[in-house]
Amino acid sequence: MLLAAYSGVLVLMRFFGIHGLVAFVVVAILGANIQVLKVVQFSIFPHPVALGTILFSSTYLAIDLVTEYYGTHLARRIIWLGFCCVLLFNIFMILTLGYRPIDADITDPDYGFAVETERALKSVIQPQLGLLVAGLAAYLISQHLDVWLFAYLKRRTHGNALWLRNNASAIVAALIDNTVFSLLAWRIFAATPVPWDTLVYTYILGTFSARVLIALLDTPFMYLSRRVFKHAPRYLLPVEEVRA
Repeated sequence: MLLAAYSGVLVLMRFFGIHGLVAFVVVAILGANIQVLKVVQFSIFPHPVALGTILFSSTYLAIDLVTEYYGTHLARRIIWLGFCCVLLFNIFMILTLGYRPIDADITDPDYGFAVETERALKSVIQPQLGLLVAGLAAYLISQHLDVWLFAYLKRRTHGNALWLRNNASAIVAALIDNTVFSLLAWRIFAATPVPWDTLVYTYILGTFSARVLIALLDTPFMYLSRRVFKHAPRYLLPVEEVRA
């Protein structure tokens, strides 16, 4: 998953430039919000863990690339664009569920698949409201922090130490994201709130250790992006100065 996500960022950047990075951010956020509905048990964690961490974390790489090559102003606009796309997608799907489905027993038995599809859509879309609010709130707060810290460190190091601003901004933002999302999703909006020790040690600190590793592993891709950017389409030139 990690290799596919990070490689996907660079491939889309190579062939579509800034538009490829925008597309990846939107797809990754939508995909992570669906993945989080799947809970799995890893041997290193005492409690089951919801998926979506790797795919969502890859958006930090994409946004950092925008900040590095196109400026903070555009990076912030893409953050809000991702927010609006996810919100619209869920509005469309909720409206879709509002239509009365057909009754296959009355109309035509051949439409029995539609009944199963309706159940599947409800199981995926309906439980998402609390997770959606938690995810979007954590996304906005952590991503803006990531952009600000990345740009700040770039200024302080005079454009040097790419590894420092890449890792430091992603790790700090990941901790904030984990904290905000876990608190909202598994305590405030949860029908059955998880115990505080599970919340802190498994959902916040447990997955945070994994996200630190994920952030460190994207460093080679960040350096590789320099070569990729030279051959990326210039649909929009990187003329903005990076500013806080």
